Amino acid sequence: CTTGLSEEQLVKVEETSKKTAVLKSANMSLGINLLLKLIKDAAKVLAGAGFDVELVERHHNQKVDAPSGTALALADSINEAMDHAYTYVYDSQKREKRDKKEMGISAVRGGTIVGEHEIIFAGPDEVIEFKHTAYSKAVFGKGAVEAAKFLAGKPAGLYDMSDVI
Repeated sequence: CTTGLSEEQLVKVEETSKKTAVLKSANMSLGINLLLKLIKDAAKVLAGAGFDVELVERHHNQKVDAPSGTALALADSINEAMDHAYTYVYDSQKREKRDKKEMGISAVRGGTIVGEHEIIFAGPDEVIEFKHTAYSKAVFGKGAVEAAKFLAGKPAGLYDMSDVI
């Protein structure tokens, strides 16, 4: 489970999956992986109806990558559901009106926040928000155990957490 694999490492993962069952995921949390599925469905309805889409993620002050790999996975999930119509604007660096096909992704770093991801669908006169909060890193271990149970006895291949849930 990582989002920082090089192209060479990704090739090795692919090669290994031809010999044994391999599970690759940007995040092992069951909640985040369910959220990836839910927001795809939400995007089809809400973004398809013209709602604006914004994403805010929060992590501890020692986290290096911004936005996080999980935030990008969430944005990509929405974008996939919308036939890759969106471009990403990071941390609202532009001081101008957002284009309808831009998705804002904001990263907040502070304290010891394990991880929070909030997806906002904002439309005329209503807002729908999806939010996941990890209060400890134990959620990733629980997801890893579920993934291991899922992989037991599976044939060689490349799997992901959507297969688990």
